[in-house]
Amino acid sequence: MPKPSASQAYLSLGSNIGDPVANVKQAIKALDSAPGLEVDVVSPIFRTEPQGVRDQDWFANCVVRLNVRVQYSPEELLGVLAGIETQMGRVRAKRWGPRVIDIDILLYGDVQWDSPTLQIPHSRMTERAFVLVPLMHLAPDIRIRDLYPSQWLSRLPYRLEGDRILQATNVISEVNNA
Repeated sequence: MPKPSASQAYLSLGSNIGDPVANVKQAIKALDSAPGLEVDVVSPIFRTEPQGVRDQDWFANCVVRLNVRVQYSPEELLGVLAGIETQMGRVRAKRWGPRVIDIDILLYGDVQWDSPTLQIPHSRMTERAFVLVPLMHLAPDIRIRDLYPSQWLSRLPYRLEGDRILQATNVISEVNNA
């Protein structure tokens, strides 16, 4: 049975340790240098407030479209991305905690994948403005579970201020009540 693969993938990159923007740019270079991979286009980098664990620095986030020139299965592609994270010094100490770099597979062509370590499309991408806003810069007409990114965004409490994305419900409520 042939392994599922695709010729393009959309990845989300994020960092909030050290120089987050420099870390994201370093990861983009590493992706472009990885065997069989080529970065096709990169969204603007946005500054986003932390989700989940709120007591940490803001993140730099972007989305890249990746050309995949070899037949990587989803798990093999995840392995390449995990290798880049490890080379950049990522230590998985706390879920949703600070990180030098985080690289997630959002979409991998039309591949649907569900394993204990990976879900494609990414299971939480439609809940995250820091993913959907950059994705709209690259692929506004792409469908995610039958909806466009703008349709998913219309369901979220978030605010865009220049290159800053605010999504925490309590912050938006505080601003709206001020």
